[in-house]
Amino acid sequence: MTDYDAAKDKVSGKVKETAGKLTGDESTEAKGKAQQIAGDVKEKLGEAKDKVAEKFNDIVDKTKKKED
Repeated sequence: MTDYDAAKDKVSGKVKETAGKLTGDESTEAKGKAQQIAGDVKEKLGEAKDKVAEKFNDIVDKTKKKED
């Protein structure tokens, strides 16, 4: 999951939602909203993954300094 994937889902979802609103197609509108939510989730997961990796690297660095 990359930032690109999340952004793509958000934009595609917004386009589908708008198309659904314009055409009166509630199904397409709902699918668009769901896709936007999926993009938000991907983005949050990516942020959490980055934070975990950063903390892990901090711990590894501290451990290496203690060994020296």
